[in-house]
Amino acid sequence: MTKTGLACPFLHVFGADGYLDFIREVETRGYHTAWIGETAASDAIATMTLIASRTTTLSVASGVIPLQTRTPTVLAMGAATIARIAPGRVALGLGLSSPVIVGDWNGLRYSSSLEQLREAVHIMRGLLAGDRVTFDGKHYRVKNVRLLAPPPPTPPKIVLAALGPRALELAGEIADGVLLNWIAPETVASSIRHLEAGAKRAGRTLDGFEIAAFVRVSVIDEPEPARQALAREITPYATVPSYATFFRASGYAAEIEALQAAWKAGDRAGAVKHLSARVLEGLGVIGREDDCRRRFADFARSGLTMPVVVPFVPDTGGGDPRAALVRTMRAFP
Repeated sequence: MTKTGLACPFLHVFGADGYLDFIREVETRGYHTAWIGETAASDAIATMTLIASRTTTLSVASGVIPLQTRTPTVLAMGAATIARIAPGRVALGLGLSSPVIVGDWNGLRYSSSLEQLREAVHIMRGLLAGDRVTFDGKHYRVKNVRLLAPPPPTPPKIVLAALGPRALELAGEIADGVLLNWIAPETVASSIRHLEAGAKRAGRTLDGFEIAAFVRVSVIDEPEPARQALAREITPYATVPSYATFFRASGYAAEIEALQAAWKAGDRAGAVKHLSARVLEGLGVIGREDDCRRRFADFARSGLTMPVVVPFVPDTGGGDPRAALVRTMRAFP
């Protein structure tokens, strides 16, 4: 059965009391998981703890925490703490992030090595099981460490953000789930094949494996401002080599080539305009409630176990976004 998640990075938008009202309605409406990202706004672990402590059925997941900004021991400790508050309702989503977030914003060494994810997951698995861990790897060295509190009754799941074939296969091999991003429903099957290859390498299947994907959604009467906002959000991703390769493989090669040429020429505004209607319709969901529900259902039928609504509101001149965010939330599940 397909579940529906909701990205909820809105604590600073609603304020504490308003945010908790929003979260309680999210739970009442039947969303399965509240996903919390982390870049430079709210702390994911703190926000997840707030949600977990004020709900009874809603699961919480980080989507995602940059792996390099915390050690595996700190990540395990944080996830175990939330898992004691909300047993069986916690997933720790991790990703390799970017040189800007890791290096420029946090002053740490950035690595795009998937081996760092593998090492970190190995250490965290041991700590979350209550084991004493010693590990000497390329990226991490820990000696004789064990969490002092008993392990949580149900260990948190570990979910990896993945885009390309190697990352997908690693997630299928070592993780409990994957978080996809900027993916059209028509290309989900290709990603699942790589997940299956990784699972096979580990001698397992994808039974019980979470396949989640962020889907940008704007429930709105006049769609054009939302389409423009979506194009502006996609454009910087399309200039990153890994995403550009992914978008080309998804069937958008002509648009990406034109966008990158404009971007390299310094024409940022022109680059955005090269994202055609088919790109925007493939990667986002925009329109009135019924239209959005119909398109979102394509993601639910694509092989995902959890499409995740990521509400977004076009900037139309500094208005209050809260009503628009609530409207999108209320359109599902």
